Amino acid sequence: MPADAFYEWRALDAKNKQPYAIALADLKTFAFAGLWDRWHNKATGETVESYTILTTDPNELMTRERIHDRMPVILSPADYGRWVDPARPPIDLLRPFPAEKMTCWQVGKDVGNVRNDRPDLIDPVTRELGLFA
Repeated sequence: MPADAFYEWRALDAKNKQPYAIALADLKTFAFAGLWDRWHNKATGETVESYTILTTDPNELMTRERIHDRMPVILSPADYGRWVDPARPPIDLLRPFPAEKMTCWQVGKDVGNVRNDRPDLIDPVTRELGLFA
């Protein structure tokens, strides 16, 4: 699954969360490890196509910033072929991506509403706007 970044929310207290964008440090596109399947729902007779992104333990960036207790499995380009090769289960790839190759920044809370679909959602918020906790 290709991506430029992903969002996670850091709990500030029992009622407030701050969203973060997390990306590669060079801001290049990357790939999540995912699984796809097509199956038949016997109850409805429908053919269902489903997809999931695999997660793993958090790396140091996620824990240092206290963002989340898990993160998506991010694949290095050198491992793309291994991931899709059904002959060799790539269990060793299910590990945290190196924190030193990643970056994160706080974004506005509009990312939490699926009706919002704008390119500026990934823009960093600034302290001057009073959006940092």
